[in-house]
Amino acid sequence: MRITILGANGNMGRRITKEAIDRGHVVTAVVRHGSEMPAMDLPVKTLQADATDADEIQRLCCNCDVLVTATRPQAGHEHELVKTTALLLKALANSSIRLLISGGAASLQVPDRDNRLLLDDERYMPRSVLPIGRACLQQYELCLANESVDWTYVSPSALLVAGERSSRFRIGTDELLIDATGRSHISMEDLAVALLDEIETPRYIRRRFTVGY
Repeated sequence: MRITILGANGNMGRRITKEAIDRGHVVTAVVRHGSEMPAMDLPVKTLQADATDADEIQRLCCNCDVLVTATRPQAGHEHELVKTTALLLKALANSSIRLLISGGAASLQVPDRDNRLLLDDERYMPRSVLPIGRACLQQYELCLANESVDWTYVSPSALLVAGERSSRFRIGTDELLIDATGRSHISMEDLAVALLDEIETPRYIRRRFTVGY
């Protein structure tokens, strides 16, 4: 399968890129202008592009079967996440290209708080990360309002950290996954596994799913 990955040099993007290549897919890794793709000794084509530029987004949406976006803007530029998502949805409208969004957890419901959104629960969303949390919620709302793109929104658990690729995790939909010890967590490696599983065996077209232990 031909997979284009935006934000391929980010924390999640690098792991999604490696997982896709390890599974034998043809990958185009897209990085921000002025960035360099970390050396991974992997057969990947690298492109530089501005994910907030409509013309460049249109160019990136050609010649692929699936487009994955794993971009994370710098602090103070959280609005770029919403802008990029809107451009992608417009560029892919009524096409056969799937859109997989490695998104945020802010829009998940917290099960022990009468389904309060994680964004509004200080246990999981400190004030310091509220701007990116709000942007992720707006990003997800854009997807919910769209009926012309085969999108899938992937939400991590509350804690997303570098770790191991175990391939042992749970899948949920709109509710935050919490383990037996009360923790909500997932490794970036296993989130990449779940995302590639969805690419290869679609189950959540125009829906969201979440991943946790």
